[in-house]
Amino acid sequence: MKFWRTPLDWEEKLAPPARIFIIENRCKGCGLCVEYCPQGVLKISEAFNKKGYHPPCVSEPSACVGCHFCEEICPEFAIYCEN
Repeated sequence: MKFWRTPLDWEEKLAPPARIFIIENRCKGCGLCVEYCPQGVLKISEAFNKKGYHPPCVSEPSACVGCHFCEEICPEFAIYCEN
């Protein structure tokens, strides 16, 4: 069944991207957040944190859909996102 009616503002109702916050000094560089991100928003950075690990960085902030997978998988609670 095909629907012929669509809202006039359906293109304007897209959700804004979520903001990702990384607490770099809490990160141990395991990379779980990078692997579990379904949109590929995160990548491992070249810089070191105070512990000597490579924390993640946000490579594509506009691609984040706010699924919170990175937040749920992080064992050190070093990453969170706000919608």
